[in-house]
Amino acid sequence: METVILAVVIAVVVLGALGGLVVGSRRKKSLPPPPPAAPDITAPPAEPHVGDEAETPRDEPRRTIEEVDLPGGSAPVVVEEPAAPEIEIPEPTAGRLVRLRARLSRSQNALGKGLLTLLSREHLDDETWEEIEDILLTADVGVQPTTELVDQLRERVKVLGTRTPAELRGLLREELLKLVGTEADRTVKTEPEDRKPGIVMVVGVNGTGKTTTTGKLARVLVADGRTVVLGAADTFRAAAADQLQTWGERVGAHTVRGPEAGDPASVAFDAVKEGKEMGVDVVLIDTAGRLHTKTGLMDELGKVKRVVEKHAPLDEVLLVLDATTGQNGLVQARVFAEVVDITGIVLTKLDGTAKGGIVIAVQRELGVPVKLIGLGEGADDLAPFEPEAFVDALIGE
Repeated sequence: METVILAVVIAVVVLGALGGLVVGSRRKKSLPPPPPAAPDITAPPAEPHVGDEAETPRDEPRRTIEEVDLPGGSAPVVVEEPAAPEIEIPEPTAGRLVRLRARLSRSQNALGKGLLTLLSREHLDDETWEEIEDILLTADVGVQPTTELVDQLRERVKVLGTRTPAELRGLLREELLKLVGTEADRTVKTEPEDRKPGIVMVVGVNGTGKTTTTGKLARVLVADGRTVVLGAADTFRAAAADQLQTWGERVGAHTVRGPEAGDPASVAFDAVKEGKEMGVDVVLIDTAGRLHTKTGLMDELGKVKRVVEKHAPLDEVLLVLDATTGQNGLVQARVFAEVVDITGIVLTKLDGTAKGGIVIAVQRELGVPVKLIGLGEGADDLAPFEPEAFVDALIGE
């Protein structure tokens, strides 16, 4: 009996031991993972991976721009319009040439001082008179005007006898004024009696400063109290219309323009039409700076004139000439005069040349007066031509 009990106890112990081994093995396999380490706050956030779900499902309704709060408040975005260019008030034209006289006299010193120096010689022989002729020809006075001036000076010096510097200056001033002319009407015609607006067409060769002169002329007119419309009929030069519009915006003048390489006559026609509708005083038409050697382009200039005159006659046709081109400017003047009836001349760059005699030569060539002269790069350096101030600048004090 005891033996049976002992055997049962041993069996229970063995079974218990085997059960403990099995349970221990299972427990080792199902141990929980160790707690995660504390996050490293200095490390960059983990990048999302392909397939990660977005926090907000895509099929949720989206908020409109009005529902989204903007930083710093919920005020709506206001898009500011670009500021309009500030309108400038041009300098009054009265007395402009007087103000610019010093600039003119600096560039023309060779002419006036050279003549006075030669005329002051005690003995005026033939060689001296030839030198006087050379100075006048170099200044582009022209052959015929030079001959007339020298003949008059020789006669008056012979009669005068002794010559003081003041007498010589007065003598030279009188003779130059005769050649320049004091009787011509140099007013730019912009106020026809029977209608509005006055129509002015500006013509000239490439490089003479024609578009710039048109813009400066607009300033002259605005300074004198006129209202202006600009017609950008130079459609062949890409920057011409932009340049003219910029000049107009500075003084509050409206610019009419067409497509690049469009019909210049059409633009000129529209400019006059809009000028009439707006009730402005003057329409300025800037034409292409065509070369005078190209017959087809010159014919087109004639077409612009004819189309504009369907509205009304032109009041002015101003020819812009570069004073530095000298006698070549006379060739240009002749060709333009054959195509359109030139009524006045604008001489630009007169401050950069000693060839002031071109004023006399071009007037003699065309039979029309110089009405405006350009004496610098400034916006208000275009001045009405005044013969007395011009001659005084030539011969100095």
